Amino acid sequence: MSEAVYGYPPHRLAAAAGPQLSPLTPGSQAIEALPPESLSQLTVLAPPGVQERRYVLAAALRALAPGGTLTALAPKTAGGARLKAELEAFGCAVQECFKAHHRICVAARPDQPEGVDEALAAGGPRQLPDGLWSQPGVFSWDRLDPGTALLLKTLPPLSGKGADLGSGLGILAPALLVSPKVTALTLIDIDRRAVEAARRNVTDPRAQILWADVRSVPLADLDFVVMNPPFHEAGKADASLGAAFIDKASAALRKGGTCWLVANRQLPYEKVLAPRFAAVTLKAQTGLYKVYEARR
Repeated sequence: MSEAVYGYPPHRLAAAAGPQLSPLTPGSQAIEALPPESLSQLTVLAPPGVQERRYVLAAALRALAPGGTLTALAPKTAGGARLKAELEAFGCAVQECFKAHHRICVAARPDQPEGVDEALAAGGPRQLPDGLWSQPGVFSWDRLDPGTALLLKTLPPLSGKGADLGSGLGILAPALLVSPKVTALTLIDIDRRAVEAARRNVTDPRAQILWADVRSVPLADLDFVVMNPPFHEAGKADASLGAAFIDKASAALRKGGTCWLVANRQLPYEKVLAPRFAAVTLKAQTGLYKVYEARR
């Protein structure tokens, strides 16, 4: 492998080639696991978070051979404005251009990049003060998001076989597995970093944790499903993603099984739930979030 790509840059902005390295692509190779100085070209759609972005850029520079070409781009308002300065801080000479609201930076990997180890340490996996493992870039990586907190507060003891769709760090699993009546729990997330953290956070033998797209995993005859469905894909708002999660839950549950869902109040999931479930009940709400129990 001499070329690779991280993320999905718009084709009109960058001619990316080679294997995909994004942690959001199940089965892809991890950029940080590439052998040092093994690539001649690498194209990166830089993520918006500062620690995550510097981590990815540092891993890219470590994977490139001296003189290898790094093309990094990002929307101007989502990290692109900082790209040139961040690459220069690593010791790169950078050519920058502007196109379609993106900043596009091209740099040759210097013989001795500066600050790579520090950036990798700052953006790598770590154990938080509450004991959970996490990593910058994962959803709500350093705090309990209010929607999940409301769902945790509302969930009753459950039983039987269940699944957590979009399970993230595995926050819900310990609360679910407190019930001895839960016999099996499948956690599924599309983010490799979240899955790796969840495997450290959730060690109960009743749990299995999968790195996969929820929409592609075969599930059937479940007694319960829990979820805080995402509504962004590839950095863009997409309400149909939550609808697809609801479709998956409906198809996976046995008759009489229940789906517990938390969502932002403005998302119209009631219209999606109603035709797919026999009964839908609003169980809790705040100014920003709502929790539904939907019974098959």
